[in-house]
Amino acid sequence: MGKTIAIVNQKGGVGKTTSCVNLAAALTALGVRVLVCDFDPQGNATSGFGLDKSRSPSVYDVVLGDAPMSKAVISTKWGDVVPANKALSGATVELISLDRREFRLKDAIEEVKGSYDVIFIDCPPSLELLTLDGLCAADTLLVPVQCEYYALEGLSDLLYTVRLAKQRLNPALELEGVVLTMYDGRTNLSLQVAEEVKRHFPGKVYASVIPRNVRLSEAPSHGVPVSVYDPLSRGAEAYEALAREFLKKNPLTINK
Repeated sequence: MGKTIAIVNQKGGVGKTTSCVNLAAALTALGVRVLVCDFDPQGNATSGFGLDKSRSPSVYDVVLGDAPMSKAVISTKWGDVVPANKALSGATVELISLDRREFRLKDAIEEVKGSYDVIFIDCPPSLELLTLDGLCAADTLLVPVQCEYYALEGLSDLLYTVRLAKQRLNPALELEGVVLTMYDGRTNLSLQVAEEVKRHFPGKVYASVIPRNVRLSEAPSHGVPVSVYDPLSRGAEAYEALAREFLKKNPLTINK
């Protein structure tokens, strides 16, 4: 049975989708069965895998009950994907009147969970009903944190939402870990932010850090993970290291 991990941070531009796409691709290259559920109306994870956002059915159809998740899955060389598009932005309003509105994604994932080792949910960069659905569907959450001045600002809001979800809806939810992104070891700021994050999340911060790397920014425009766009780049090497560290922390999750 696969482990479902929500990748979440309500701040935009922290490397959330970049981490989702490239960690999934790196794990797939290591033989892990990975599904990425794009749950962000922007659909950036979908385009990051080179997929057409207009494809139907999408995750929007899945959570509204118009299609089973198995029908929405698209297989790629870098992992399977359930696509998203801007139609998902209207789902928040439409979900309000539905039964088990916080569990629509969880219920849908149950159908395919046995086919994967890891399922990543790329949550929207905001604290809304879609994000809550993602938290309710997840076993754990992975939080990318950029190594910049405002890195910890807003994390308290995220953790408050997580606590509420854990208390009222998903008591089994745990923190998978924190990934430091946009790291520049030449600057005191990155080092200071890294130490502060480690102080807030003792034992939960991955040793593998994601550097500032132009190849990571360029790869999505070509519709491929960075490991394909430039396999020798620092970004590709960082996500491979993160994938290997992830596997060491999840020996029972992966059927290898």
